[in-house]
Amino acid sequence: GVRLVGSEMCIRDRIIKELGDVLWYVNSAAHLLGSSLEEVARLNNEKLASRQQRGQLHGSGDNR
Repeated sequence: GVRLVGSEMCIRDRIIKELGDVLWYVNSAAHLLGSSLEEVARLNNEKLASRQQRGQLHGSGDNR
């Protein structure tokens, strides 16, 4: 992996803290929809696996 030192470590820590905030919001949205982070992750993995099988990982939009 990449080794960070000094101020780079501070940036890494700040980004990880922000990712925690994003995760909290995603979890809250999932629960409002009667879902969970596990379901969101599972469905996303299934979607990505399907795209990979069809050679459609690159590009934009959801219907690839």
